[in-house]
Amino acid sequence: MATALATIADGRDLTRAEARGVMTVVMEGEATAAQIGGLLVGLRTKGETVDEITGFAEAMREHVVPVHPTRSPVVDVVGTGGDGAHTFNISTAAALVAAAAGAAVAKHGNRAASSACGSADVLEELGLELELPPERIAQSIDEHGFGFMFARAHHPAMRHAAPVRQELGTRTVFNVLGPLAN
Repeated sequence: MATALATIADGRDLTRAEARGVMTVVMEGEATAAQIGGLLVGLRTKGETVDEITGFAEAMREHVVPVHPTRSPVVDVVGTGGDGAHTFNISTAAALVAAAAGAAVAKHGNRAASSACGSADVLEELGLELELPPERIAQSIDEHGFGFMFARAHHPAMRHAAPVRQELGTRTVFNVLGPLAN
């Protein structure tokens, strides 16, 4: 982690393999809050590369809790959060409209970290149970055309980065990774 942070601090890019390794350290709880914060701010300042984002997404996918509905095809809907304008949660509205129109929808989301409201906040207000086991999410998609995959249950390894993201209160590479890692 120290080598990666030094690389980013120097304005240089990580390779795909280095990025994957760094995100694995984060996902496995081996990075400190200061290291995670430095990584996120450094990447935001430098700008993320395709290789960095790809490596991070690969590591996240290795730690995901899978959901396997039998209905096919399934539309994956996830927003990036942090629109900066504090508008309403459009991805959740789009997911519900698509499901109402007959599509099978897997909606991924979280509570607000850098926006006015996250998908979990909206769906909780609507009375949905947020933390279902994967089998019940799949059943919901199969039977009702809609299933919600709460980020902290679907990506439990993200718990190590969540407090830092919340405290930073700004967009980070995780806003882009959410849609790529499902």
